[in-house]
Amino acid sequence: MSTASATASPASASTAQVLMHARGLELAFGTTRALRGIDLDIAAGEVLAVTGPSGSGKSTLLHVLAGVLTPDAGTVQYGGRNVASLGEADRARLRLAEFGFIFQFGQLLPDLSALDNVTLPLLLAGVSRRRALERAHAQLDALGLGEHERKLPTQLSGGQAQRVAVARALVTSPRILFADEPTGSLDSLAAEQTMGALLEAARAAHSTLVVVTHDARIAAYADREVIIRDGRVSLDNGLLQGTRPDGEEQTR
Repeated sequence: MSTASATASPASASTAQVLMHARGLELAFGTTRALRGIDLDIAAGEVLAVTGPSGSGKSTLLHVLAGVLTPDAGTVQYGGRNVASLGEADRARLRLAEFGFIFQFGQLLPDLSALDNVTLPLLLAGVSRRRALERAHAQLDALGLGEHERKLPTQLSGGQAQRVAVARALVTSPRILFADEPTGSLDSLAAEQTMGALLEAARAAHSTLVVVTHDARIAAYADREVIIRDGRVSLDNGLLQGTRPDGEEQTR
């Protein structure tokens, strides 16, 4: 991947459609400033890796972009709305309908089978049980898990369980898939297999993928890498400046 300054001029910017547009994000936990004025654009269909040392603010940024955390200042424009200013009920509906999530340890419900774990978000979205089961089965099958769909999470390997988490995140056809250290608990072989499956599935679903990772091997899969240090963007090797959400030209 090529390297460019984080202060690249608008003339050198990409013309890709901007799906999410964040500006001036600030967030503190007590006296600790986790985010310090972050600006970030996310293009439709891209695979974006957010990297940085432990404690840099990268996971906090992911949670703010996804509407899980509310920033102290700044905006997150998505679909014509400022996610940061929405109430909790509206943000919850947005996360359920348009965002998908994968966490480091999968967070599968231990008493539900792989199939039922993947079915659950569809049921919460109001999809009929019959249709939800059909879609969940198809998603698991696409990830090579069809023969494991009746197993509980404790009966799966680490890599299999994480692919179930990928299936659960993708089954609702999210526009943006947020993954927080999705391979952090896996060995190197399982991590590569899981990341390959995640990329293939996300691209097949035409979902934008935002991955937080500290692993350079995982970041290498991305189209673009943003490095966070001390709550700021220290490097963005593929800036999308010069456009507004929905791809409109930005005037200055």
